[in-house]
Amino acid sequence: MMIVGLIVVIAVNIIILSISSRTHEPAYGLGRLAIYVVSPFQKAVTETVRFVEGVWQHYFHLVSVARENNQLRRQLDKALERSHHLTEVELTNQRLNSLLNFQKSISRQVLPAAVIGKDPSAWFKTIIVDKGVRDGVEKGMPVVVPAGIAGQVMEVAGSYAKVLLIIDQNNAVDALVQRSRARGLVTGAAAEQCVFKYVLLKHDVQIGDILISSGLDGVFPKGLRVGVVSNVIRSSAGIFQEVDVTPYVDFEKLEEVLVVLNPPEKLFFDDSQ
Repeated sequence: MMIVGLIVVIAVNIIILSISSRTHEPAYGLGRLAIYVVSPFQKAVTETVRFVEGVWQHYFHLVSVARENNQLRRQLDKALERSHHLTEVELTNQRLNSLLNFQKSISRQVLPAAVIGKDPSAWFKTIIVDKGVRDGVEKGMPVVVPAGIAGQVMEVAGSYAKVLLIIDQNNAVDALVQRSRARGLVTGAAAEQCVFKYVLLKHDVQIGDILISSGLDGVFPKGLRVGVVSNVIRSSAGIFQEVDVTPYVDFEKLEEVLVVLNPPEKLFFDDSQ
């Protein structure tokens, strides 16, 4: 009832104000009372309307800004994607150019191949390449990269081949120390390292020596880099030295390789490569 009464009072005052405004005379009595009563409500209504209009305009402004931000974010994502793609293309070109230059230094026919898979097991260190019998690849062929020997083909199919890496314990490379010509057998070891076996104690082997393939195993042509000596242990208990070797090839980053299709008995490289 109080709300209804208040509404009635406000309505009466508005009517009185309306009549008073038509007489063009100063407001006295009821007119002045009406102004006194109605003015606060008019002020509140006006401020409320302005507040609502401000909120509404601010809302539309935020919607517009959000839409613009989404559009800019999409453009930025596309730019970043293109940048990453161009970077990857540039890196691929660098690797292919390195392979091309290395290929020119080899006097025999080689076949470029891409690494498309790796053996997930811990028993074998192998990779899968996208070249096979149809491309002339045969079992036992050497696989190399500009850094040095990667491994040899162990299985071959129509369009694919499995390569046994030199860091596998089942692989072996007949090698010699480039400086002293000490000879031994490089086989795979743990943690993607190799060992230089059957090196007599009397032979000169030092840390930092470079190992190259000897060509005497009938698989890897002579002169290919294998690795660098990282540790030497000479024990008085035996006749052989214990030599650890770090391969030149980074097998974690192996993406492209060269398969030597018809390796000769000797293979020479340009020392400037």
